[in-house]
Amino acid sequence: MDALTLLHERSSMGKLTEPAPSTEQLSAIYQAALRAPDHKELRPWRFIEFIGEGRERLGELFAEAEFQEDPHASDDTLNSARKKPLRAPIVIAVIAKVTPDISKVPKIEQVISAGCAAHGILLAAHALGLGAMWRSGKYAFDPVVRKGLELDEDDEVVAFIYLGSLAGRHKPVAQHNQADFVERWD
Repeated sequence: MDALTLLHERSSMGKLTEPAPSTEQLSAIYQAALRAPDHKELRPWRFIEFIGEGRERLGELFAEAEFQEDPHASDDTLNSARKKPLRAPIVIAVIAKVTPDISKVPKIEQVISAGCAAHGILLAAHALGLGAMWRSGKYAFDPVVRKGLELDEDDEVVAFIYLGSLAGRHKPVAQHNQADFVERWD
């Protein structure tokens, strides 16, 4: 697949199944992530893989976050939270590992760099014929989840990327009118 085809055709895949990416595929995926723009070579990224029982541990963190938010949350709500990481064979948390107080590389730039690393994961997965979905939602910002992932005060969860083999129907890639997004100053 050439680079422009990859960039033009990548899309999120919500239906994922076994098998999980192989060790070789994961290595290629991480190599792509590590090519993200990185001002001053801070390498402001951390990746946490959740595989097998690790996905269940992440689900327990999500359920604990729900319970802390609402101690009267129903069993259905808590069970739904527990099942979220089981929607794919592997989940990768992409963390912006922020080095504070660097005048030439503010926090926002480091977080965006981690976002670029997450995008690299999505692109590499697509190039390898895998499915991927970038999810964040409230759990990415929840203090219970942040503590469970052992984040430092300045760190941010940028994404929970769900990876696996493609399952289900594939939606056509949406076509956008460039004129709706591009402004030109002559």
